[in-house]
Amino acid sequence: MDPVAALSEIAFRLERERAPVFKIQAFRRAAATIAGLDPDELAARAEDGRLKRTKGIGGRTLEVIQQSLAGDVPGYLADLRARADAELSPEGRALLARLRGDLHSHSEWSDGTTPIELMVDAARTLGREYLALTDHSPHLTIANGLSPERLEQELDVVAGINAGSDGFRLLAGIEVDILEDGTLDQTPQLLDRLDVVVGSVHSHLRADHDTMTARMLGALDDAHLDVFGHITGRLVEGSRGTRPQSEFDADRVFARCAERGVAVEINSRPERQDPPDDLIQRALDAGCLFSIDTDAHAPGHLDFLGLGAERAAKNGVPPERIVTTWPLEQLLAWSHRDR
Repeated sequence: MDPVAALSEIAFRLERERAPVFKIQAFRRAAATIAGLDPDELAARAEDGRLKRTKGIGGRTLEVIQQSLAGDVPGYLADLRARADAELSPEGRALLARLRGDLHSHSEWSDGTTPIELMVDAARTLGREYLALTDHSPHLTIANGLSPERLEQELDVVAGINAGSDGFRLLAGIEVDILEDGTLDQTPQLLDRLDVVVGSVHSHLRADHDTMTARMLGALDDAHLDVFGHITGRLVEGSRGTRPQSEFDADRVFARCAERGVAVEINSRPERQDPPDDLIQRALDAGCLFSIDTDAHAPGHLDFLGLGAERAAKNGVPPERIVTTWPLEQLLAWSHRDR
């Protein structure tokens, strides 16, 4: 196996497992260190001990390189692959194979960790046909939300990436804050220019049932809204601790989603798993569309998609009602339906 590819894949899979950043960086740093070496030169340095003394190469990364040079899949990588594979049932894998894209991702322009271009490269590597870039809107200052001026600049970057595209499409999008009065946190003129608008509640999540319901229904009155992101706001595990789900009239909210054709997001992040299974069933009964998304903040997070596919399959969500199984032309026709 190519040593650079092995080190890079390990970094990607560690990112997917939400490993400490220093560990992920160690493998990426080692990959960069050996990337320019001729294979014969790399093998010679590994054999005579020079590689072991090279800055940027540690004990674990040296072991990975040596096993790769021997023609093997490194044991460390094999373990990471096995852990990921064990998370999916045959039904989950089958649904994952039908997913064409992802409508919720972040870059370093807001609270993601990496440049837009690296997120695109990872999406291409995973076989995605499209990825929506949905950095945060200005109200979410803690996440470095984009002002209208910065969003316009980001749209220029998206256009530049698509100008040299090989068939992959980076969709211009936003994760827009649903404000307390139910309005969307960006100008209608800018929202008109986007391919995908994900709307999410990020503040005052413990508001009372009636207040939260009115807030959600207000957002659903805006024709720009395409996807309702992590609808309950819950956290079930992870470094941020846990958080109970918001209280709202799910039947009224899902009925409005179905009426307007707004997709209910099945958020694939392990710490969210949002909505819970009982609400997926109520959304199904209401006739809602769904969008299985990763809410990725780093390249490795884009591989969370299988976790969302597993939950959708477990709950019997028909593939045809999942907008991220649709080809690009159908998806864009849907997302621009009321504009």
